[in-house]
Amino acid sequence: MRAVLCDMDGTLVDSEKLWDVAMVALYDRLGGVLTPQVRAATVGGCAEDTMRIVYDDLGLPLDPADMADSARWLHEYTGELFDAGLPWCDGARELLDELAGAGMPTALVTNTPRMLAERALGSIGRHYFAAVVCGDEVPSGKPAPDPYLRAAALLDTDPRWCLAVEDSPTGAAAAEAAGCAVLVVPNALPVPAGVRRHQVASLTGLGLSDLHDICAALAIREGACLPADTP
Repeated sequence: MRAVLCDMDGTLVDSEKLWDVAMVALYDRLGGVLTPQVRAATVGGCAEDTMRIVYDDLGLPLDPADMADSARWLHEYTGELFDAGLPWCDGARELLDELAGAGMPTALVTNTPRMLAERALGSIGRHYFAAVVCGDEVPSGKPAPDPYLRAAALLDTDPRWCLAVEDSPTGAAAAEAAGCAVLVVPNALPVPAGVRRHQVASLTGLGLSDLHDICAALAIREGACLPADTP
């Protein structure tokens, strides 16, 4: 393992509940009622996919300008919620502290747009991350592999030597498609098992040595051959 690539919402900070509030408010604004099924379909998704799901659900024309306006409104509303403070997911801050202390290259990889991620970083701490990749900075957001491929490139590391930390099916699929091993910490939704996935109930008690062991075990499970100098 040469680098750790962390998702944000639901993985490091328990912000999915704030997104729940913002999505309900968006539906109120658009004259509809958010169902649990639609909310589940949007968890971990990029802005474009989320707006497409919302507008399809409400039977609204898929007008790009209207959808972009709704996305901006949603992100600004969510940003105000973020500014009030973001609760850490169990064990996340302690793990980031250990990674930073050990000098392990770590990137934040999120579908959240840059302007909103910057507001979140004020609460989380920018110093933890050598790189930050946001959903509006890549050709396609998660579940496409683009965000994870970009993060690995920014850290000058092969994605096959990276461990991604994710909480959602969308994020796990993106990391896996990029070639990363994936540590899955389910939050709002269950995440299917996979050869390149290791699931835990929370990050509590996990340290750098545990991440090395998980990454190595996933490589063995897949039958991958790691370079001789891989820690």
